[in-house]
Amino acid sequence: MALHTLSSLPVSNFARHFPSKTSIIISQITTKNASTSVTVNPRPLRCMASSVNEIPDSPVTTRRSANYQPTLWKDDYIQSLTSEYVGKSYTRRADQLKAEVLRMFHKVVDPLEKLQLIDVLQKLGLSYDFEDEVKRTLEVIYNTIHRGDICKENLYATALEFRLLRQHGYSVPQEIFSIFMNEKGKFKATLCDDTKGLLSLFEASFLSIDGETILDEAREFATKQLEEYLEQNQNQNLSTYVSHALELPLHWRMLRLEARWFIDTYRREVGMNSVLLELAELDFNMVQAVHQQDVKQESRWWKSTGLREKLYVLCKGSVDGEFFWTVGQSLQPHFGYSRRMITRLNCLITTIDDIYDVYGSFDELELFTDIIERFDINAIDRLPYYMQICFLALNNFVNEMAFDILKEQEFNVIQYLRKAWADLCRSYLVEAKWYYMGYTPTLQEYFQNAWISISAPVILAHAYCFTTFPMTKESLASMEENTNIIYWSSMILRLANDLGTSSIELKKGDIPKSIQCYMNETGASDKDAREHIRYLISEAWKKMNKERATSSSFSQAFMEYAMNLARTAQCIYQYGDGHGIQDRETRDNVLSLLINPIPLHT
Repeated sequence: MALHTLSSLPVSNFARHFPSKTSIIISQITTKNASTSVTVNPRPLRCMASSVNEIPDSPVTTRRSANYQPTLWKDDYIQSLTSEYVGKSYTRRADQLKAEVLRMFHKVVDPLEKLQLIDVLQKLGLSYDFEDEVKRTLEVIYNTIHRGDICKENLYATALEFRLLRQHGYSVPQEIFSIFMNEKGKFKATLCDDTKGLLSLFEASFLSIDGETILDEAREFATKQLEEYLEQNQNQNLSTYVSHALELPLHWRMLRLEARWFIDTYRREVGMNSVLLELAELDFNMVQAVHQQDVKQESRWWKSTGLREKLYVLCKGSVDGEFFWTVGQSLQPHFGYSRRMITRLNCLITTIDDIYDVYGSFDELELFTDIIERFDINAIDRLPYYMQICFLALNNFVNEMAFDILKEQEFNVIQYLRKAWADLCRSYLVEAKWYYMGYTPTLQEYFQNAWISISAPVILAHAYCFTTFPMTKESLASMEENTNIIYWSSMILRLANDLGTSSIELKKGDIPKSIQCYMNETGASDKDAREHIRYLISEAWKKMNKERATSSSFSQAFMEYAMNLARTAQCIYQYGDGHGIQDRETRDNVLSLLINPIPLHT
């Protein structure tokens, strides 16, 4: 299999490109609705544990159980969350500090100092309050980039300028780094002792797109030198930043979680700006108070659906975990409605995913998919009880959101949302067919279905409604025709998920993931297959960087949402299944973002 399989995959409707061999194999499964059928011996259920179904179905069915752990935080605990960081006194102090920051923008003259101010604001999670100032500053720097206002022989300054400008949509060529290279196209050996510059170069290299060989060389060179620096461990403070970057680059990190980490680290930095630090601590706690109100509201909604109580044998998700995902995608306090609705969406996705993966029989899944495709409320009596309650919760959610959008924008999106759900459930059914047949798809077959079954397209379809003004038939048509940004965000989520969960999901009885498909197709070892998947993630980021830089079909808010979805995925699955197993890093992350405020240092 060629290393560049991912980059050559189609990004349009997967069914149109599905290999004929797979279509034939899938069609051979006997179904109740087929006019003709071929009898096969379906794969027996694999399971970690099985239990007699306690949900009132008829007849009684033996079902699998994935032995999901109970949620860490019950509704009673979530409802008890309180924060002191509300009220006029905190708002007044925050406004005073913001005014001081605005004065900094006007007082600072040196371009490098301005870039450093923007960089620190972003890392502290404060830049959303200074969008106009950041935009004006970068516009001036970009327009004077060729005048040499920043010393071009300063690797740190050049890489910082490159990263910030590219991040904000400015077209900066990779050749800006040519001055640091020798005649053989390699970075000069004299840079090896400039650790701060190398770290800046390393972070800048992750803003690359396809074919930028200078940036590929920059990443390889900087990585090697930074790894050697860590072995020497010369400067504890700088080593902290280096090890953090090598673990996961800044461009791939979940923004809200990065802000929490950086606040703690920045506090110990020589030359720390006390105004920025105080504002960051205060702002973090005030935003956390808003998020707590959001999660309390959504916990009440989740409880009111009855899904947790009625489907307790299969639900791996929790409101706090699903809300953590949402904060990763949309953190600003004024996006409360979209954050709450996407949390509900995540809860429903997790529940329905588990029905297909673990709990439902094949006949039930086929029937459920048929009803979802038509959103036929009159047919739900044909479903078992647990599917009825799930369908009604989904139907109510879609109707409520469509109603809200209709009131707000005078445009009806209900068919658009229903289609996104139908696409998702069809992709789930394909995986269920593969499972019952014991079929291992090729890597390309797997990807053609898996970028949809990971649920990113349905998430981004809903997010599109919150980030696009006005909603029109033309904007929806553009959304459906220009799927590249959605595809690459989906692929990063899928690949990160596979790296973190495939071993666990195979044990509970699931289909092979990309790692196993690649191993089966090429004979690679598990280690080599995982390295290949990491390579594909890196390539997918290059594709998404290009889409962000060149696409004019979407708002910047939607593009950022798609990138944040990919970032959150890499956070959740960085150390394993942080979604299904919430007793390790995910627990600590939820505590730091949603529960525990930062002690103020005044």
